[in-house]
Amino acid sequence: MTPPEPARASSADAATLPTRRRDAARHLLKPHQIRESWGLAPQPWLRNAGLAGLQSALAAAIALPLTLVSPWPHLVGFAALGTLAALFGRFAPQAGRGRIVLACALWLTGAVLAMSAAAWLGASFTVQLGLLAVACGFFFFVATTGQYGPPGALIFVFAAGAAMGHATTGRDVIERAAATAVAAGLTWLICAATERFRRQASDEAPFPVDPLRPLDHRLIAAARIALGSGIAAFAAYGAGAAHPAWAALGTVAVMQGAHLHISMNRALQRMAGTVVGAGLVWVILAQEPSVGSVIALLVLLQFTTELIIGANYALGQILVTPMALLMSYLAAPGAAGTAMAPERVFDTLVGAGIGIVLAVAFSTLDDRIHLARHHAAREGRRSG
Repeated sequence: MTPPEPARASSADAATLPTRRRDAARHLLKPHQIRESWGLAPQPWLRNAGLAGLQSALAAAIALPLTLVSPWPHLVGFAALGTLAALFGRFAPQAGRGRIVLACALWLTGAVLAMSAAAWLGASFTVQLGLLAVACGFFFFVATTGQYGPPGALIFVFAAGAAMGHATTGRDVIERAAATAVAAGLTWLICAATERFRRQASDEAPFPVDPLRPLDHRLIAAARIALGSGIAAFAAYGAGAAHPAWAALGTVAVMQGAHLHISMNRALQRMAGTVVGAGLVWVILAQEPSVGSVIALLVLLQFTTELIIGANYALGQILVTPMALLMSYLAAPGAAGTAMAPERVFDTLVGAGIGIVLAVAFSTLDDRIHLARHHAAREGRRSG
């Protein structure tokens, strides 16, 4: 039986290119790979990214103050999670953006509901960590299958992680989910009302949408991410981290990269950006800001993050880290705010480090061939 053309090409490349896992590790540690992670990418779709950030910020500016003056001010952190639905679907066709934002609003609510219910039903923290690992793989599959676009599974996993801990009553579970759903519904309305300002694709400038991979590829990738995020979360938990879900987030961010060199870039960028961002949020939380000040900062960060994260993921992480920790601070106001900053750095180092190791360990021959080609092309440009 004659193999398909891609298989013959892979076999030929495997015979002439260094494609062992140790070769991949060497490629990823080359100086040019590290330099590549600091480069600035062009942002041809900055208008759409800025609009998504503005829609999310506007929803937060409305929903969070209203939650504070409501009978349920303690739910302000979960309302903040609902406003993140606006970040999805920026590259969807005009008729499909509303559907994607609505679907993501439902998934955000479902993530909060499911993890809160698990806590209420008495699941131990280790069981919740196991559920979170499963959620990492599940939401990766959901985000890629639905082609929701950036930021992918991370937002859903962040919502699930924020709901971990103790929900003392069934009413707590319902209130958390309702706060997330109401804010997400408001976000969907804002997106629908401002859809006309989003730049649409054309034949000359199509949207940068990743092709949908075969079902078995998505399932295998989801299983790998679930395993990797579980290893990272339990490793951080075993080391005494109070928020091991953050380590799982770091692993998901790295392992959802389409190619190995992108995964390595994400690992380096997430580490560097988190270190700087954690220092920034430590200074903020050391001032013991009021809830109103925290909300104002969140509104600003949600908009500015989308303006720069497309140029360089590390720059985006400098702002994402304060935003994530401030949301966590709102969701758990009794937590020691400044103590979260160094732990975020530790968890990110653990998660991103484990993520890149597992990305190489789980890589296929095609993954390593693509990396070898990428490396050879870079060397060719340098020598030319």
